Amino acid sequence: MRRRIRSAAFPVHRHSVPQLLVDGILVALAYYLAFRLRFEDGLGGTNERYGDLLTHTIWWAVPVTLVVLAAFGQYQRLWTFVGQRDYEAVVKGVIVSTLVIVGAIAFLHPVTTTPSVSVKNFTVSVQASPVTLPGSVIALFFLLALVLLIGARFLVHIVVEGRVHSFRVAKGARDVLIIGGGQGGRLVVRELIRNRQLRLRPVGFVDDDPRKLGTKDEYGLKVLGTTVADDLARILDEVEPDEVVIAIPSAPGTLRARVVTACRERGIQVRTMPTVFELLQDGSGQLNVTRQLREVRVEDMLGREPVRMEIERVGAYLSGQVVMVTGAGGSIGSELCRQIARVAPRALILVDHAEDNLFGILRELEEDRHVRTAVPVLADCREEERMREVLTEHRPSVLFHAAAYKHVTMMEVNPVEAIRNNALATRVVARIAAETQVGTFVLVSTDKAVKPATVMGASKALAEWAVEAAAMRYSGTKYATVRFGNVLGSSGSVVPIFRRQIAAGGPVTVTDPRMKRYFMTIPESVQLIIRAGSLSGGSGEVFVLEMGEPIAIVDLAKTMIKLSGLEPERDIAIEIVGARPGEKLHEDLFNPYERPQPTPAQKILRAAREPLDPQSVEQIFGEINLLVLEGDAAALAKHVSKLSSSRFSAREARDAREARDAREPDTRLPRLPT
Repeated sequence: MRRRIRSAAFPVHRHSVPQLLVDGILVALAYYLAFRLRFEDGLGGTNERYGDLLTHTIWWAVPVTLVVLAAFGQYQRLWTFVGQRDYEAVVKGVIVSTLVIVGAIAFLHPVTTTPSVSVKNFTVSVQASPVTLPGSVIALFFLLALVLLIGARFLVHIVVEGRVHSFRVAKGARDVLIIGGGQGGRLVVRELIRNRQLRLRPVGFVDDDPRKLGTKDEYGLKVLGTTVADDLARILDEVEPDEVVIAIPSAPGTLRARVVTACRERGIQVRTMPTVFELLQDGSGQLNVTRQLREVRVEDMLGREPVRMEIERVGAYLSGQVVMVTGAGGSIGSELCRQIARVAPRALILVDHAEDNLFGILRELEEDRHVRTAVPVLADCREEERMREVLTEHRPSVLFHAAAYKHVTMMEVNPVEAIRNNALATRVVARIAAETQVGTFVLVSTDKAVKPATVMGASKALAEWAVEAAAMRYSGTKYATVRFGNVLGSSGSVVPIFRRQIAAGGPVTVTDPRMKRYFMTIPESVQLIIRAGSLSGGSGEVFVLEMGEPIAIVDLAKTMIKLSGLEPERDIAIEIVGARPGEKLHEDLFNPYERPQPTPAQKILRAAREPLDPQSVEQIFGEINLLVLEGDAAALAKHVSKLSSSRFSAREARDAREARDAREPDTRLPRLPT
C-alpha cells in the first residue's frame, strides 16, 4: 500500500526518467523555435523585449509542461508500449500546458528590458508597457510541441517494435496465420515481429467480423477473410500457413472447434492464446508468446458459449468477509480459493482433511498469488466436534461446502463412506453453520443427484435434502445448492483418463457410444457457485447452469485423439467396454418434480419444487445414520437407493398423516354427556 501511495503522489516511473529528460529538451526546443520562427529577423532591436520574454519565461514554462504531462500519465511506462491513449494524453497535456503558460504570462507580466533615450548630456528612461505572448507564438509552440513529443514516441515505438526491420526474420521462418484481427491478434503480431528469434512470420488475419475484411493493421497485414467454414478453408488452401494461432481469448468453443477441424484436415499446427480466465490469473500483465501460447485443449472447444462473469462484481459480497471453503484442496475447492482471493476477503479459511492437497493450495496462494489472508485448517467434515471448534474459532460469514467423495465406481464399493462423507457430513456442517451464525451456506452438488442411479448420486441427493431441511429449520442462515454437470479437467474426470490412454498409445475406452454428458470448465463451475451465494433467498434453493446440449463421450474421445495429432481407429483405437452398474446413458439437470425458473443471473436457473417435510428428512437420516454406525454396506446401499427415488414433500407428508389418522380408530375416552 505504501508503494501505491508514493506512485500516486509522484506519477513518474523510475525507468521513465530518461524520457522525462528528453521531453524537457523537446519542450524547450519547441518554445525557443516558436519565438525564432515568429521573429525571423532576430530577437534584438525592436524585438528585444520578446527576447527578454523568452529568457524570463522558458526556465519555468518547460517544468510546467512536464508536470502537466506527468499528470496525464506520460511517465508511468516506457515509450515502447505507447498506444492511442498515450497520444491522446499528449495532445491533452500540451493543450493544458499551453493555456497555463499563456495565463501565467498574462498574470505575472514578466519584466523586460527598460529602453533608454539620450538627449544631449541627459539620459531619459522610458518604462516599456507589459509584454504579452503573441498569438502566433502560442500557435507555433502548440504545434511544435505536439510534433516533437508525439514524433519522439512514435519513432521509439516503431524502432523497438521492429517496423523499421519490416519482416526480416531468421532464415527458415514458419508462416503464421492469425485468427482474430482485434487487440489480441495485434498483440501476437507485435510479439512475433519483436522476437525474430522465434522464427515465426505473420502472414495475415482471419476475423469473425466481415466488416474488417480487407483492412490492414499498422504493419500492413491484411484481414484475408472470415471464420466461416468455406471462407476459412479457402484461406488455408491459398496461404498454406505452417501454423495457425487463435488470438481471440473470448472465442466460443464452436469457433475454436471449426478452426481446429479445418487445420487438422490439412496437417496445420494450431495454438491458441490463453482464455480470459488464464490471462487474469497469470498476473504478469504482459503477453509473452513463447510462454503463453499453448496447444488447443478439449475444454476450449465446448459446443456452447462459455459462461463469463466479472468475478470482482458478482463476488463483491465476499470482499472484507471471512470466507470458508471445505475441500479446499480439491479441483473445485482450490479454484474457489483462487477466485475468492481476487475479491480480497478479510480471511480465507481453507479446510481439508488431506494434508498434501491443503499444503499445495496454500503454497500457491501465498507464493504465486501473494495472498496473505489464507488460513489452513486440517479438519474432517465428518467429525462434528472438530467442525464446531473450527467454525466457532473463525466465525465465517460465508461457507462454501465443496468437500465430497466424487468417484462413482469407488463409491459403489464403499457405500458406507460415501454416505458418511457426502450426506451425513453435509448435514453436520449445515447444522453447525446455523448454530455459529454463518450468513450464507452454499453446497456444491452434481447432476448425478438427479434421479440417482448410483450410491454417489444418491449421497449427493441426500446432501441436497439435508441443506433444504436445514434452510427450513434455521432462518438465520441463507442456504443454497449449486448443481452442475461434469467438470473438464478435474481429478478423476474423463478428460485426464482419455489423455493418459492416448499417451499410452490406446485404446481409449468408452462405455457406450450413445452415452452423453453435460460438460463445463472448472472456472465456469466456480463462477456459478460464487454467484449462487449472492442469489440465495435462504430457502435452500437449487441453482443450475444452462449448459446447452450434452456432448457424446465417443465424440469427446475422437476430438481428443485428433487434438493429439492422431486419427481415431487408425492410430488410436476406441474400445467400447459397456456401461458400469448404475451408469446412465443420459444425465439430467432437473428432477421430474422440479420446474426450471429464471433468475436475475444470466444462464442460471432455479429448480422450483414442493418444499420437503423436515420431519421425514430427520427420520430418513436417523435410519441412514444407524446403518452407517452398524457398517451394513449392503442394507445401506439398498435403503439409500430406495429413498433417493422418492421425495417427501411437506404436502405429501401432511396428506399421509391425515390419511393415517382417518384410518386409525379413536382410542380416546368418549366425552360424557353433560
